[in-house]
Amino acid sequence: MSETNDFTALVIGGSVGGLAAAHELRAVGAGVAVYERSVGETSARGAGIVMQPEVDALLARLGRSAASVSVELHERQQLDAHGRPARHGAPQLMTARDTLYRALREPLAGVCYRLDSTLRRVQVSGHDVTAEFSDGYTARGNFLVGADGIGSATRMLLDSVSRPEYAGYVAWRGLEPESALPSDLLDLLAGRFTFFTSSGTQMLCHLVPGPDGEREEGSRRVNWVWYTNVAEPELPRLLTGRSGMHFAHFVPPGELRPEIVEQVARQADVSLPRPLARLVHLSDVFLQPVFDLAPGRMVADHAALIGDAAGTVRPHTASGTSKAFGDAAGLAAALRGWTPALPLPASELEHWEIRRLDRFLTLSEAGFDLAVRSTLGAGRGDRFFGAG
Repeated sequence: MSETNDFTALVIGGSVGGLAAAHELRAVGAGVAVYERSVGETSARGAGIVMQPEVDALLARLGRSAASVSVELHERQQLDAHGRPARHGAPQLMTARDTLYRALREPLAGVCYRLDSTLRRVQVSGHDVTAEFSDGYTARGNFLVGADGIGSATRMLLDSVSRPEYAGYVAWRGLEPESALPSDLLDLLAGRFTFFTSSGTQMLCHLVPGPDGEREEGSRRVNWVWYTNVAEPELPRLLTGRSGMHFAHFVPPGELRPEIVEQVARQADVSLPRPLARLVHLSDVFLQPVFDLAPGRMVADHAALIGDAAGTVRPHTASGTSKAFGDAAGLAAALRGWTPALPLPASELEHWEIRRLDRFLTLSEAGFDLAVRSTLGAGRGDRFFGAG
């Protein structure tokens, strides 16, 4: 990685997409500072991540192999309603967001990474960009990258019109130590990517590394996600946690109210094969509704949006993380060789934006088609929590 500072980049958002942007920008000579709105360093949110080429490529440049942060799967299995599996060989590497976060964060130990930094204002003056945060702190650089997710404050400041739209279904999630599962259930799931699909519902699960990146048998975790159709009027109730806090896009572990947890368990008993219903009962369930955010522009004056801040893809594509990494790599390439003494490389940035929007469109269409095939989304399939 280059140590010269041809320009200074302010990266808003300190999860894996923001960290990828920091690495890519440093590689083209930028000095980088990262600003994260969370009070504590970002956690996994339970998300398993399918290893994709964009992620593999950045890890390799950092001296890490994809296998060193992943659990290897050997088969895929589709369960029927009675829990009987149909299997075929399908080698695949699976990691977890916290494992990947750690692999990207550790090499940036000497880089400014400021927590509790909620962006409130952006000002451009000449070659400088000033970011002002809610606690009064200000930072100055030459280019600003919004990598702050679906609830992006950066996007709101650059484009106040675009809003996420509910897709008509939610993802119930769990992330449990494999050691907490009964041996027969673990024998069914270990080494396999497991699927179940029925009208208005789809569940998948697989093992990921342990909380500190452990890959040894007995120290890993079982990650699962269960998509169910939920009427939009139910969302305010589901997104209100047991603490009374209302969450916009994600209800973390421990915050689902007891009556919601009970409903989820009852629905699992009547909707899922017995092994998967048992898994739900054994888990600390949390919630992530699925939203669509169509991209507008990705480039503004001395600023750009990447990842979910620029636009979301459906989770069935397993491409949200890799899209953010691809956005970051392409943006850095467009800025290679630029210094504040020169005009912004407008042509390179425009070409980057066109390519990434085209990639977004491809992924978006694929994700929508996958959801339709699983009868997920508004007006499709059976509904969970009533007809709304």
